[in-house]
Amino acid sequence: MYATMNNPISAYQRVGVETGVESANPHKLILMLFEGAIEALAKAKMHIRHNEIAKKGEMLSKAIMIIDHGLKASLDTNVGGQLSLNLLALYDYMTNRLFFANLNSDIQIIEEVNKLLNELYDAWKAIENSSEINNATKEAVA
Repeated sequence: MYATMNNPISAYQRVGVETGVESANPHKLILMLFEGAIEALAKAKMHIRHNEIAKKGEMLSKAIMIIDHGLKASLDTNVGGQLSLNLLALYDYMTNRLFFANLNSDIQIIEEVNKLLNELYDAWKAIENSSEINNATKEAVA
């Protein structure tokens, strides 16, 4: 509680995230999970470069939690079929790689996982954009 009062920027950012989550649709929530994992990986790389081992571990653990308990948990294999099964395997691969990166402070592995997350993020964002275009077209026709 006191840390929040002593750091107004952190408190402001927390309120912004909480407000974003409350007002977000499911598609936007997935985008926010990708953004959180990507940000955590960037911070982990910085902590490795500064030899801040504990902070590196915290950021990699955060990324793993987002992937495992956020992105992976959002999959519905009954509805998503083979695509969701493929994503499930990819998320497992990413978390395993990040465990190894944490043990060895391996920036190359972090970059590998970051690349995969960015590709999925871009694809998810493209779905959002095509959905907005389709909705705008439907509204224009109606």
